[in-house]
Amino acid sequence: MFKFLKVSIVALALTVPAVAMAQGKIAVVNLQEAILQTDAAQQRLNEVRGQDDYQADKAEFDKLKKEFDELVKKFQKDAAVMSQEQQLAARQKLANKQSDLEHVTGKLQQAEQGAGQALLQELSPKVQEVLRDLITTEGIGLLLQQSSVIHADAGYSITAKVTDKLNQLPTQ
Repeated sequence: MFKFLKVSIVALALTVPAVAMAQGKIAVVNLQEAILQTDAAQQRLNEVRGQDDYQADKAEFDKLKKEFDELVKKFQKDAAVMSQEQQLAARQKLANKQSDLEHVTGKLQQAEQGAGQALLQELSPKVQEVLRDLITTEGIGLLLQQSSVIHADAGYSITAKVTDKLNQLPTQ
């Protein structure tokens, strides 16, 4: 009886992987990353970054960042010899500069995100086509969005394959 039980367990252990293989493999994909890494997305981002408004905001960001870094350095150097009022004034100045910096950073990010969102919508039908093709050719039985997965080894990701296939599609 004990021998029969061992044989049954071994047989069951050997059939479970076969059942899983019959159902297809599991893969994860980060669609946003796949799209934003395409040649078209990189070209679109370069176009946005080349616009006059963006360039002006970038120059403002660089200027504010330099000023902020200099204020931090000066404060760290002189804090020990400053009175409390001077320290408070310096901290307030730092906070104001940081607020300005965050505002300009937000404008830059908003410009890039706007272009990214437009591209995501534009490429959505092509992405669905590429995913159907990959699911068929790779024998994928379960495809998950990477953001909803707690952990997946890099070998499960098909994000780079999606990007490559999108790059191979003819541009319109």
